[in-house]
Amino acid sequence: MRISVFGLGYVGSVSAASLAKAGNEVLGVDVSADKVALINAGVSPIVEPGLGALIQEVVARGRLRAATTADEAVATSEIALLCVGTPGRTNGQIDTTALERVAQQIGAMLQRDRRPLTVVVRSTVLPGTTESIVVPALRGGRSHAALPNVSVAVNPEFMREGSSLRDFEEPPMTLVGCNDPDTAERLRALYEGVSAPFVQTSVRTAEMVKYVSNSFHALKVAFANEIGDLCTALGADVHDVVRLFLMDRKLNISEAYLRPGFAFGGSCLPKDLRALLHAARSADVMVPLLASIVPSNDGQVTQALQRVLGTQKRRIGVLGLAFKQGTDDLRESPIVRLVEGLIGKGCDVRILDDNVRTSRLSGANRRYIEEEIPHIASLMCDTVDALLNHAEVLVIGNPGDNVAAILAGRRPDQILIDLTRRACS
Repeated sequence: MRISVFGLGYVGSVSAASLAKAGNEVLGVDVSADKVALINAGVSPIVEPGLGALIQEVVARGRLRAATTADEAVATSEIALLCVGTPGRTNGQIDTTALERVAQQIGAMLQRDRRPLTVVVRSTVLPGTTESIVVPALRGGRSHAALPNVSVAVNPEFMREGSSLRDFEEPPMTLVGCNDPDTAERLRALYEGVSAPFVQTSVRTAEMVKYVSNSFHALKVAFANEIGDLCTALGADVHDVVRLFLMDRKLNISEAYLRPGFAFGGSCLPKDLRALLHAARSADVMVPLLASIVPSNDGQVTQALQRVLGTQKRRIGVLGLAFKQGTDDLRESPIVRLVEGLIGKGCDVRILDDNVRTSRLSGANRRYIEEEIPHIASLMCDTVDALLNHAEVLVIGNPGDNVAAILAGRRPDQILIDLTRRACS
């Protein structure tokens, strides 16, 4: 294919060279005459292992060259990759000036030349940026101007400095956000030599995934450092601790606990986290990341309470009371806290949880119920119909076995709040 790459920084240089290596004819575009001159001389404009040799090779073969203007790139390309920088301002907001300027240049050319072009945003941008900035810029500021033969997609990169060439060829996935199958197939063909699953999704999802990934990477670094400080203070071998932690691929290094839902609770997570925080304070070790977990978790309960109260309805039906599905354990259940908050605000609450109801009758969890939450025990329902007949608002705390019956029996006038974020999907 004939590809143009706008922006010859880190992402653009690696992408341009790698696509040229795959046999495409690539034209790089950058406002920096120095970068353009370096590329045309077969020299890498950035320091990256292996990139200098690769650029030298593909330039010598005539597969890669560079220019300072967009005219030729737009006139000759089938696909235009936008790899310009989106630096952060002092307040954290990203600066999309360069991205908008490039899109405007491409749009101006397209007004004169209506040939087909696929514009691909490879720069890191927040959800909504392509829709609110790139597309209007391509249209020349005219919100409803037609873009005949022009398609737009988002294709975030997953490359690490120091191993970017290998990461380009073997990423975790080739992610493409677009709204039509033809554009997806065009990009599937572009990356057919890349060893990774091809994933098509919506534009905003594709924009968001890169931020989620980088935020989690940052979280892992901060977590590891705080754990390292704690291990040192408490006399544990940090390297051995982390080695053993990483051996657990069932829970620790896995998908476990990484699905959005409601707050955590139970007999282990809150207690052990508080114990670790107490040990940190006793040892004068600062662990701001670990210390922020409980307030964040509490915020989920507060937010849920506000959502229910915001309906301005009094009769509330709650499905699930235990801290998670498949158990009768009520210790530190966030749903118990939610129910207590609703009662405190004068709501008339009823609860259905078959596991808790059974344990209340059999005595498995009876002492805790009778001694700690007797006021809640009296609010338990025995059937789905009883909950449905009572509630103006249905709250799914954990789905259990009755969620299908609740959803099927729900009346049109009943408001549904799904705290699990997946019971209705």
